[in-house]
Amino acid sequence: MCGIVAYMGEREAYPILLKGLHRLEYRGYDSAGVALLKKGQDINLYKCKGKVADLELFASTKDVSGTLGVGHTRWATHGIPDDKNAHPHFSESGDLVIIHNGIIENYASLKKELENRGHTFKSDTDTEVLVYLIDNIIKNEHVDLVEAVQIALNQVIGAYAIVVLSKDKPDMMIGAKKGSPLVVGIGENHEYFIASDATPIIEYTRNVVYLNDEEIVILERGKEIKIKTIKNQDKTPYIQELEMQLETIEKGGFDHFMLKEIYEQPRSIRDNMRGRLNMELGEVTLGGIIDYQSKIMNANRIIIVACGTSWHAGLVGEYLFEELARIPVEVEYASEFRYRNPIITENDVVIAISQSGETADTLAAIELAKSKGATIFGICNVVGSSIARATHAGSYTHAGPEIGVASTKAFTAQVTVLTLMALVIGHKKGTITETKYRQMLNGLDQLPEKIEKMLSFDDQIKYISSIYKDANNFLYLGRSYNFPIALEGALKLKEISYIHAEGYPAAEMKHGPIALIDENMPVVVIAPNKGSYEKILSNVQEVKARGGKIIAIVTEGDTEVADLADHSIEIPEVEEELTPLMSVIPLQLLAYHIAIMRGCNVDQPRNLAKSVTVE
Repeated sequence: MCGIVAYMGEREAYPILLKGLHRLEYRGYDSAGVALLKKGQDINLYKCKGKVADLELFASTKDVSGTLGVGHTRWATHGIPDDKNAHPHFSESGDLVIIHNGIIENYASLKKELENRGHTFKSDTDTEVLVYLIDNIIKNEHVDLVEAVQIALNQVIGAYAIVVLSKDKPDMMIGAKKGSPLVVGIGENHEYFIASDATPIIEYTRNVVYLNDEEIVILERGKEIKIKTIKNQDKTPYIQELEMQLETIEKGGFDHFMLKEIYEQPRSIRDNMRGRLNMELGEVTLGGIIDYQSKIMNANRIIIVACGTSWHAGLVGEYLFEELARIPVEVEYASEFRYRNPIITENDVVIAISQSGETADTLAAIELAKSKGATIFGICNVVGSSIARATHAGSYTHAGPEIGVASTKAFTAQVTVLTLMALVIGHKKGTITETKYRQMLNGLDQLPEKIEKMLSFDDQIKYISSIYKDANNFLYLGRSYNFPIALEGALKLKEISYIHAEGYPAAEMKHGPIALIDENMPVVVIAPNKGSYEKILSNVQEVKARGGKIIAIVTEGDTEVADLADHSIEIPEVEEELTPLMSVIPLQLLAYHIAIMRGCNVDQPRNLAKSVTVE
């Protein structure tokens, strides 16, 4: 979703803003812009539809000097993607400029009121309404910029992360947030940065402050950082040190971030388990749930809320918790859960999963569950994120920054955390045998090495991709633990190659999708030699009898399914509960190679954003 970057200091702002906007491209956007301010001069604003490179070309002949400025990449909500709707936005007087992530839900009523006062708007955005409102308050209520922002935000319904500059305050920068992330970077000699995430900041400082909802940060040249609430309550800034490393947000010799992140999975899973899986002692320790273990063990049920790929991880979690810990589990789309009137009690445990920790629907689901007295456990990747702060306890996935829009390493890291959590609870409850527990520990310990082996089959998967790159449809089939992987494999292909694909439980094929199967329909069957192997073998025969082209994911040494399939990709032998972490790897690579062969932008697929921070 939209990206924010802002700078105030002694350096020229434009190069910092431009590099920051490039770093934020992974979030998904359709236009970009910058505004630069110098004392005693009007604000210079440059923006256009398209990529940051288009903005760079547009501004190449313009005055981009100044040591105070803001930059923005917009993902369209109100108003089509075009030059006039791109951010930043001026107030009508031209005295103020704003950039904004989020949605102002009551913008229409605010806009009508301002129009009745004689104001004329130039764009179709909700953002322009907010900057007009702030300017109107300054001029009519004779208050300063900080107070005007506070008054305006008290009238706003919705989500926002904003940065405001004023021509009359060339040594001040104001940021505020509610429901959308905003991080403040603190450099040396009162050099300040503001961004929607840490990626534009990491090159310049490791000291950051994560704003809480309804907080305003006031940054002035030569002065210490100040934070107030929109109700004018003073807050003490809590400065944290970034754990992110610069090299983790660069491609490191790979053609695309997505491919880099697929190949990082042995490391990210190893990092995920470091300090948690102790093979010498035969123990799993999840520090984030120690104080809540008994609550989880005695829960009436676990409700997992998530969106997209994280929802698929939650489905795997359902199998894990019910099998290993014998606790009933429901997996809910957060976007649906929040608008139902779900029955939640104090004896329920809610697990919220989100890569970014900022997913708007998941945050809303957390607040709903908290209001009903449930215990909330978070699983996310970003330290200091909103979900990490909104939950009672939780675990970071330690996957490192994920820049590719299509999630890969974050998914396997989420599944790894869920596996560890189910194992801890199952072992404490005595619902799994000691032998099974030890087998699972050994299996987890060997995962990184086995995934590295899977990645060595990349050329084989690339060859298979070349055969099916022009298909119009794909069907993915799986059973038990690998039904969610069928859904995830189909989603990956849809996201980045724009081929229509559907994931199904293999047995459900006969209840409709079998009608689609012919010689032009590639069918990806996930068929490890575990669980319902004989059943899925029958499903493969049914597809083959109707002329379908079968790409099978099979266990190393398999002959029965492999002999029926047109193509087979082997995965190493693992415990059934761990097969999702194996079978998803070739599906990620299959989607990647097909998308590349079709000329698609795999890191920035059309219409998609990395973090969905608005409804």
